[in-house]
Amino acid sequence: MIIGASTLGAELIELAEIMDSVELYLPKLGIYEKGTISKECVEELIDLLSTHKIKTSIHAPYFSDSTNYPRDLVVDTTQMQKHHFKLMEEAINLSDHIESKVVVIHPGRIIENREESLGSMIENLKQLASYAEDHGVMLGLENKEGTNPENLCTTPEEIIRVIKEVGSENLAITFDIGHANLTCKGDQKKLATFTEKLRERIVHIHVHDNMGENTTQYHGDTHSPIGTGCIDFNILHKIKYNGIYNLEMFSTEEIRKSRKLLKNYLI
Repeated sequence: MIIGASTLGAELIELAEIMDSVELYLPKLGIYEKGTISKECVEELIDLLSTHKIKTSIHAPYFSDSTNYPRDLVVDTTQMQKHHFKLMEEAINLSDHIESKVVVIHPGRIIENREESLGSMIENLKQLASYAEDHGVMLGLENKEGTNPENLCTTPEEIIRVIKEVGSENLAITFDIGHANLTCKGDQKKLATFTEKLRERIVHIHVHDNMGENTTQYHGDTHSPIGTGCIDFNILHKIKYNGIYNLEMFSTEEIRKSRKLLKNYLI
């Protein structure tokens, strides 16, 4: 069991000093120059990581319409062009270089027709998985929240179908318990069943809390600290996952408090 945290809401140097693992949230890491990962920035990153001897995972670029998200790093895995593949391949290359445990990738969005969008995404994921295989990198496809009607891979059945149809040993699941709780509308029995269905395919876990309710902001995906929502985190103890549990919150203090609580749930 390894408890880590994302640089989504905290500085890398701070997390490296207090966590067992760090998820390098690439869109916010400051390593891109004109839409390409800078070699100089990677060298600085490697120096920092080697000093702290910390494990890592990587969060690849994805689709976001947030004003805070860099436009040149937007990737929708349903609709990928050459430069989108380049961005994802750079993330895989970085993972290979620094020996990260997994590269987290997002499913795409529904564009008019769900089945057509799903088929397009599967073909793109086949190409990415093949590239990952060549570099010895594991990809973790993240389940998304069902409160957003544009999302693919919100249910266990759909994400498992995608994994099976891609058919690569280098593509498995990043289980996001916060997203699953929103899909289950806060029903903890449904959440436990959801989690159990994915158990054997999980290679990475994202941890944050919410109330299981759709809201006008982020469709309820608040990324709140543990204990401030309705999630029963004993569910994670029951699946006996022994890899990285990655906290996704917006401050170092929230991460510190949630780390302590999560440890108690997992013991």
